[in-house]
Amino acid sequence: MSLEPPSSPRSDPTSDLPFDLLPPLSVLEVAPVGAGATAREALEEGVLLARLAEAEGYRRIWVAEHHGMPSIASSSPEILIHHLAGQTRRIRVGAGGIMLPNHAPLRIAEAFHTLEALHPDRIDLGLGRAPGTDPATSRALRPFDAEQFPEQVRELLALSEGGFPEGHPFAGVRVIPEGVRLPPVWILGSSGASAQLAGSLGLGYAFASHFSPTPPEPALDAYRASFRPAGRQPAPHVILGVSVVCADTEAEADRLATSMDLGWVRLRRGQFTPLPTPEQAAAHPWTPAERALVRQYRDLTVVGDAESVRRQLVALARRTGADELMVMTMVHDPEARRHSYRLLAGARDGVGRPRIPTG
Repeated sequence: MSLEPPSSPRSDPTSDLPFDLLPPLSVLEVAPVGAGATAREALEEGVLLARLAEAEGYRRIWVAEHHGMPSIASSSPEILIHHLAGQTRRIRVGAGGIMLPNHAPLRIAEAFHTLEALHPDRIDLGLGRAPGTDPATSRALRPFDAEQFPEQVRELLALSEGGFPEGHPFAGVRVIPEGVRLPPVWILGSSGASAQLAGSLGLGYAFASHFSPTPPEPALDAYRASFRPAGRQPAPHVILGVSVVCADTEAEADRLATSMDLGWVRLRRGQFTPLPTPEQAAAHPWTPAERALVRQYRDLTVVGDAESVRRQLVALARRTGADELMVMTMVHDPEARRHSYRLLAGARDGVGRPRIPTG
């Protein structure tokens, strides 16, 4: 299914800014499972992607928490973070994020104290309030009320830092292992509701433009305006999630992106199937309503060859003032996904940069 380039400003390639105005890049990994593949293969592919991201100079790789979705194998981000950190040497590895209403704050504090002890100064903790799944699976997780998210975040920080006053029921609770702090903490948002929370607590903020149709600027402005240094983050830091498909040609990028076109349609219908192939997308009998839905999805996605993608991302970064772009690439073919990240790194740095073997 071929679509005209979206008219959204985030896809405007008109600016011809220098390479150095593209902010640092990071990777969002969800361990996508393609049709015909297995979850084991998807998890193994995550290691290859982490090694490639490190070799290509990406700042960090984060793992998302999702449940009950056959197309995504990242249901246990803490385990994947430890595994990916052990398979790399320098790149930061973190949660993008832990869906805190699914968990007791003490349990997350313990897990990330442990990760920080095992991999010092390389771990990040991103926290979100959505369940990351369907209502039935959410009930099976026995979650807290998502409205308690701000209180849960404060409880998590207080537990880690021993910040409860004398007489509080948790004043004597100790987070083990001791001798380490929580890694840097980020609040994740997709509509701006958590922006002021992140700012008031002096935490980093990550906005999910890779799936949220809400313009990020109001939330980012609210975050920056409410930011109060709290010893963890000395200044506001914005990570902007963005969906990218980069290929050698515009036509090939469009073909690869059709997998997620169909995947998006199925997801919106509650059909949680493995990520389809481009061939399956081409054979799908698209209805007008589905084509309209896909156009909305494509407005959230940067698709093109390396130069086109660079221009679109530079325009997006300039418009939002993002300090960092976190890229998620959802295509069926794992090698095409890795190639997309390679091309993007090359577009960021220019032509001729020597590559480090990824093994």
